[in-house]
Amino acid sequence: MKRFLILIVLFFVAIAVAPFLIDEKGYILIKIGDHARETTVTAATAMLVFSFLLILFFSKIIKGGFSFSLKAWNKVAFASKRRALKDFNKGIAAFILEDYKQAEHLLAKCAEPAQFEHIAYLLAASAAEKQALPENTRHYLAELSSHNDTLKVAGLEAILVTIKLLIAQEEYIQARELIDLHHKHIGHDARLFALEIDLSLIEERFNYVVEQLNSARKNKNFPDVKITNWESLAFKGAFDQQITQHSHEILTEYWQKLPRKVKQREAVIIAYCQVLAKHNITQALSEILKPIVKKGANELLLKNIRLLPLKSADELISLVQKQLHNDQESALWLSCLAHLALGSQQLTMAEKAFNSLVSLPGQQYDKTDLIAFAKVLELKGETTKAIEVLNKVVSSS
Repeated sequence: MKRFLILIVLFFVAIAVAPFLIDEKGYILIKIGDHARETTVTAATAMLVFSFLLILFFSKIIKGGFSFSLKAWNKVAFASKRRALKDFNKGIAAFILEDYKQAEHLLAKCAEPAQFEHIAYLLAASAAEKQALPENTRHYLAELSSHNDTLKVAGLEAILVTIKLLIAQEEYIQARELIDLHHKHIGHDARLFALEIDLSLIEERFNYVVEQLNSARKNKNFPDVKITNWESLAFKGAFDQQITQHSHEILTEYWQKLPRKVKQREAVIIAYCQVLAKHNITQALSEILKPIVKKGANELLLKNIRLLPLKSADELISLVQKQLHNDQESALWLSCLAHLALGSQQLTMAEKAFNSLVSLPGQQYDKTDLIAFAKVLELKGETTKAIEVLNKVVSSS
């Protein structure tokens, strides 16, 4: 608008100044057919400039009107999409604020209009899962699968969340299909590798997980606790499969073929002992446990011995009593003796050991000890004392 006003001012200035600057005005004769028109150069120039300004003026009006119409049409045509984007933003905010009911409603509502189907349905499924609404979660996951978004479109993170939700909903076949579809990324992404191991454990592919543990151990993204947990589950499952699908001899052979370094790992030893105890293979179990008790150096293994369902442990009890002879106030050995005696149904010995344990200065026992102590008292018919011990368990929770 400012340019237009400046041009008008210049136009009138030119008309006013032109007669003074030009001594000889000059004439122009324009003839079209029988018609002739004579004018001065100054007037003709003024008319041309005026015509140019007039054209410029009307073009501005036409352009402005067209722009206004386009904006109006745009406003009407894309009103639903703007509402959907607004709901999408509100849904994301509700999810962050842990208002999962509102988040699910908004994200499911806006998924199609906002054209963010993958992320909207993914978050809606997650919100439904957090509300323990499995039917809703499955519905949104089905909507996700119908879009068939590629890795390039959805991103690996979205694929990972989808796999996690499928596993949580026990849709293991779909989760496996999705992992296999992106299997080439397992070696490059620790998160996908972790999901592959978790799903393989659920599928009871224990030998496969055992094979993957070396790669997992080399991966700096996995903490030792996670590796140990995988190792425990994988070997326990593998050991159990050897004896249930084959025989005790095959299990022994499988154990002996393991590398020495693997057989020295605590999680592997504990898993092997649990399977042996479960199937009541006492001789092989005794051969594993006796060196551990004699050395008495590994507190973790000794604490786990307490949890084994040992029905016959006379040799181990004798070894533990020798250790107690050297240190009669050892909470660790008193606990071991009490649990072994309970497993062997030597209730008097167990009660005496537990009484000595809980009488030590400070709280040197744990919940496992108290629960076992209560069981001993219950088996001996001392119900009142058993309830008192259980009350200690509840109060310490």
